[in-house]
Amino acid sequence: MRIHPRVAALSAVLSLVSVLAGCGHVAPFVWVDSLTRPASAETGDYLIRPGDLLSIQVWEQEKMSTKGRVRADGKLSVPLLRDVAVAGKTPAVVTSELEAALKPFMLAPRVNVVVEELRPLTVSALGHVSRPGQYVMEQGAGVAQVLAAAGGLSPFAHKDRIFLLRGAERPERIRFRFEGLTDPSSLAARFRVQSGDVVVVE
Repeated sequence: MRIHPRVAALSAVLSLVSVLAGCGHVAPFVWVDSLTRPASAETGDYLIRPGDLLSIQVWEQEKMSTKGRVRADGKLSVPLLRDVAVAGKTPAVVTSELEAALKPFMLAPRVNVVVEELRPLTVSALGHVSRPGQYVMEQGAGVAQVLAAAGGLSPFAHKDRIFLLRGAERPERIRFRFEGLTDPSSLAARFRVQSGDVVVVE
């Protein structure tokens, strides 16, 4: 777990402040306990995301094999096929689609798709924390781990006014209590952050 360089972190925080400017105390929110979707870590097969490093190997066709990061538009350049949409799909689905797409070029293509490196899990912590900024977290981290990376709550923090904002244009605002974050059996403790989330302590 490491902090981004100071300049980059400051730039990111300032841009996030502009997003938060309209939130205020009266902005709508939902308690984490009221979420209708699971708050725990993702289950099932992994879905490829922008920023992931993929290795695509075509059996006995070295020149058609490739490695690269999924672009922001969810696509990856593949020899012969050009840009292929891979984000939001499992490696198994991408494998099947590539094998089907390569059939006009070869007999019985065999493809292996491997996610070699997950995209960095970058989360920001703002408000009444000891060290506001942007942090790279380990996969599977929760809100408590983000607060710990930011040095914990400041003496002025309200322990029942911890919010997580998710989304860019119209951020979803999820509210936590510090007591819930420290209870391993609670939904709050099992909630998993995603890259781009912003934790705000009021």
